[in-house]
Amino acid sequence: MTQKNQTLGEFIIENQSSFKYTSGELSRLINSIRLAAKVVNYEVNKAGLVDILGAAGDTNAQGENQQKLDVYANEKFIQMLTNRNIVCGIASEEEDDFIAINSYDKNNQNKYVVLIDPLDGSSNIDVNVSVGTIFSIYRRVTPVGTPVVLEDFLQKGKEQVAAGYIIYGTSTMLVYTTGHGVNGFTLNPAIGTFYLSHPNMTFPKSGKIYSVNEGNYIHFPQGIKDYIKYCQQEEDDRPYTSRYIGSLVSDFHRNMIKGGIYLYPQSASYPSGKLRLLYECNPMAFLAEQANGKASDGFQRIMEVQPTRLHQRSPFICGSPMMVDDVEAFLCVANK
Repeated sequence: MTQKNQTLGEFIIENQSSFKYTSGELSRLINSIRLAAKVVNYEVNKAGLVDILGAAGDTNAQGENQQKLDVYANEKFIQMLTNRNIVCGIASEEEDDFIAINSYDKNNQNKYVVLIDPLDGSSNIDVNVSVGTIFSIYRRVTPVGTPVVLEDFLQKGKEQVAAGYIIYGTSTMLVYTTGHGVNGFTLNPAIGTFYLSHPNMTFPKSGKIYSVNEGNYIHFPQGIKDYIKYCQQEEDDRPYTSRYIGSLVSDFHRNMIKGGIYLYPQSASYPSGKLRLLYECNPMAFLAEQANGKASDGFQRIMEVQPTRLHQRSPFICGSPMMVDDVEAFLCVANK
């Protein structure tokens, strides 16, 4: 039974039997993510005191400037997952290609691959705004004991067995799902333990917050422009409140608690969308659906999209289900 103030470790053990596969490997994997999160949290919280802020002087696989903490978080998560020998492959937003773990060891019986955005919202690091880590876990589709291949990572979002995020904010929280609802755990920094603080998290059916970068308004599709104007009209329970942090984890977390919608549509600058399908959209969509929310690319369920590339981008609309329905309706009308 879910009880507040359970530790994350206790919660994992108590709920292990509800996992789709009960070998214990998935539990150990989530525990490893928990440990890596604590290490990264420590660095994030002291970043202003050491030479770890600012650009690293390199770019990632998408040609975006890497921050020093981007590189650090990427290294720590990969290191933790590799050294504990519990996954057979890792794909990171910061890496050009996937990483095969012990790929030529026929005794390697690990079944899971992890896809990760090590530090979402890293452009906000220098101004002390909340950032986060997003992770997604799949069961491999190729035979156990053989090297992982691209096919193991290019699975539809609906095949995820677990997903979650860590938000490094005024408090540090780990929020995750294994397909049985969404639960949030807050880190007690005094003793380094995550405690269940937000059991059974759900999106309100509707809300009054819309989160979108309105500076790109002129470049948005007509249906998105029409929806934004709808949000701003004085009618019924509107106008809605505009709240946009620029960190997906932060915007999603607030909207799940208070009710709202997050929009990162396609634009003239990003005709295919900007967010990464595998590292951002799919894991957040899994969380949203498990929390009674909805996630879409504007026309279809995000988790039904078949990936074709590791760093594939997608439009992303996510949040309270009635609000997502409204956006889809506006896009449908505009495209007729």
